[in-house]
Amino acid sequence: MCGRFTITASAVALKETFPLFDLPDHVPRYNMAPTQMIPAIVQRGDGPKSAFLRWGLVPHWADDAKIGYRMINARAETVASKPAFRSPFRKRRCLVLADGYYEWQKREEGKQPYWICRCDRRPFAFAGLWDHWEKGDKPIDSCTLITTSANDFTAAIHDRMPVILDSEDHDLWLDTEAQEPERLQRLLVPCAIDLLTAFPVSTLVNNPRVDKPDCVRPLESPGTLGNG
Repeated sequence: MCGRFTITASAVALKETFPLFDLPDHVPRYNMAPTQMIPAIVQRGDGPKSAFLRWGLVPHWADDAKIGYRMINARAETVASKPAFRSPFRKRRCLVLADGYYEWQKREEGKQPYWICRCDRRPFAFAGLWDHWEKGDKPIDSCTLITTSANDFTAAIHDRMPVILDSEDHDLWLDTEAQEPERLQRLLVPCAIDLLTAFPVSTLVNNPRVDKPDCVRPLESPGTLGNG
């Protein structure tokens, strides 16, 4: 499961990595949590565009938007068959912009949060799905993050990880004409083990109301994993 992530990069840095990025209201975020509005790139009728989506997928057919609380993640192994995800998997895929995510390692003394990011600290894209819901007072564009089994590096922290797409696969993931499940499924795999590094961080991140640079500051005590 992926329940928190970061997008600490500036708008300029995001624009360098994602030329389509154009969200004037973007501010660096250090503790993104479910139900919050998160930056993404979606494919609409007039082409791919950046947009803010609410984290927690609300399927277009749902009677109550509260279902989104249970839909923050979709498992890669079942995303093509689950009723809430199979239609978005075919036609409404998105890139969720990030530069790190949090995971909690179980220890005898309690759970230790880690911030996991690229070794070079560059932004990247999670594989996401989105949907449009309009049965309430206001329409909602929402999304979910796809998770897969952990690679050999992150498995030391948790047995699942979000799918981090290779940059050369971004166009295919957004392509609404690409609907063959087998072709898309090949993208939903753990990233290379040398892409990421991880640092133990403060339990400040346990509180979704705390959103400041201290969340990603490594602890002084030993515990950093390898890869940089």
